[in-house]
Amino acid sequence: MKTFYLFLSFCLVGYIQSPAQSNQKNRVIILTDIEADPDDTQSLVRLLLYSNQIEIKGIVATTSCWQQNKIAPESITRVIQAYGKVQPNLLKHEAGFPKSEELASLIKNGLPVYGMQGVGDGKDSQGSEWIIKVLEENDERPLWVSVWGGVNTLAQSLDKIQKTRSKKEAIRLISKLRVYTISDQDDSGIWIRNNFPDLFYIVSPGDYYGTATWTGINSYIKGIDNSTISNSWIAQNIQQDHGPLGAEYPDVAWGVEGDTPAFLSLIPNGLNESEHPEWGGWGGRYELYTPDFSKTKKGGSIVTIAPETRAIWTHAVDNYTPYLFKEYGRTVKKDTLSFNDNKATLWRWRDDFQNDFAARMDWCLVPYAKANHPPVPVLSHPERLTVKSGENFSLDSFKSTDPDGDNLSYLWFHYPEESSYKEKIALGAENVHIVNLTAPIVEKKETIHFILKLSDKGTPSLSRYKRVIVTVVPK
Repeated sequence: MKTFYLFLSFCLVGYIQSPAQSNQKNRVIILTDIEADPDDTQSLVRLLLYSNQIEIKGIVATTSCWQQNKIAPESITRVIQAYGKVQPNLLKHEAGFPKSEELASLIKNGLPVYGMQGVGDGKDSQGSEWIIKVLEENDERPLWVSVWGGVNTLAQSLDKIQKTRSKKEAIRLISKLRVYTISDQDDSGIWIRNNFPDLFYIVSPGDYYGTATWTGINSYIKGIDNSTISNSWIAQNIQQDHGPLGAEYPDVAWGVEGDTPAFLSLIPNGLNESEHPEWGGWGGRYELYTPDFSKTKKGGSIVTIAPETRAIWTHAVDNYTPYLFKEYGRTVKKDTLSFNDNKATLWRWRDDFQNDFAARMDWCLVPYAKANHPPVPVLSHPERLTVKSGENFSLDSFKSTDPDGDNLSYLWFHYPEESSYKEKIALGAENVHIVNLTAPIVEKKETIHFILKLSDKGTPSLSRYKRVIVTVVPK
C-alpha cells in the first residue's frame, strides 16, 4: 500500500507541474445538496453564466448533514430551463454557451442517504457511476469535483475504483481528480482523506461559519464597503429586471452563495491558476499542510470531525491592505486598515467577482452594445522573467485593450504571500501601465509574484489580471 501511494504521489506531482494545462478549460462535476439552503440555487445561477468558460461535466443532486434523506434534482432542472431562455442572448456576448438540453442531460442523482450509509458494495448511484465514466474518458485534463454539500457520491466512486480497477489504473484515475469541498458536510469527507492520502483535496475542516476560508464570500467585514453582498445590491443587479435566470435567484436565508468559492478559481481571469491553490485567486488561497487539530474549532457542525492524518490544501493567511480611490492627485491610495487572516484571501477579490457576475446577468437580456465586457490585459514581456540581484527591470501592459472602448485603470502590486521573497516591494506609482523596479539583493534564488489588476470604467467596472513571476538570482 505504501508503494501504491508513493507512486500515486509521484504521478500527481508530475501532472500538477505540467505547464500545458494553463490555457485549457477546467472540467468540473458539481455535487449539490440543492434545497438544503437557497445558496445552492444561487451558486448554480452564477455557474451557468460561466458555462462557456468552465466545462461542466455533471451536476449531481446529493444529500448533506442539512438534508440527509432526500435529493432535489428537479430544482437543478428548473434553473437550467431558465438558463435555456437566455442562452441565445448570452451568445451575443461570448461564444461557447452550451444549450440547456446538453446541460440537462448532465443532471444525475446521488443516493438519498446520509454520508457513509451510501458508500460500499451495492451503493452505486447515477452520480457515482457518472464520475467514474467521466474519469475514464480519453482526456488528460484534471477533473474537478466541486462539492457544495455531502461528498459520499465521490466516496462511492473512489471505493469502487479501488475495488474493481487494477492498481495501475486506479492510480491513473485518482491522480486526475481535484476536490474542492465546502467544509465537511457529511462523514465521508474524512474517510476519503484518510483512505486516499494523495488525493488533491481543498477543505476548511471544523467550524463552518467561524473560521472557514470560503465564508469570506459572505462575511461582513468591518471597515470595508460590503455593499456588493447586500440584499439591495443583489435585488438590483441579479434578481430583478434580469430575465428568467435572475428571477430564479432566491433571497438569502443564511449566507449568500456559500458554495460559489468551490468553483470561482476555475474561471480563467488571468489571476486564477487552479493547479496552484497557494497562488491565490477568486476562490481564496490555500496551502498544503497537516493542520493542528488542537487549533481546529469543533463547533458549528453536526459532522464529527477528527485530526487530519495527511496534508490537505487548507487555510492560508494574507496580510492585506486594500487600495482606495483617491479624488485628487494619484487615483489610488492605501487604506489605513490592514487585515491578516485566511478569509481575506477570498474577500479581497469580492467586488471584482460580484461586478463580473452582475455584468453577465446583464448579458441575459441586453444587446452587446449596451453591456460591459471585461478588458484584455496584454503584457509587453513574458509572464516569467529572470533578473539578477540589483538589476533594473520593468513591468509593462501598454498593449492592453478593452472591447467596449472603455478607459482603463492599472494597478500593479507585489503579492508577498505567494512569493519566496517575503519583504514588501514598493512600486512607486503603481497605477500606470509601466512600473520600473530594481531587483532586491538576494543571496539565493528567489521568486516574486507581481499582479496586474486591469479595470475598465464601464458599468459595472470589470477587472482582469496578469501574473508576472520574477525569478531573482544572485550575481
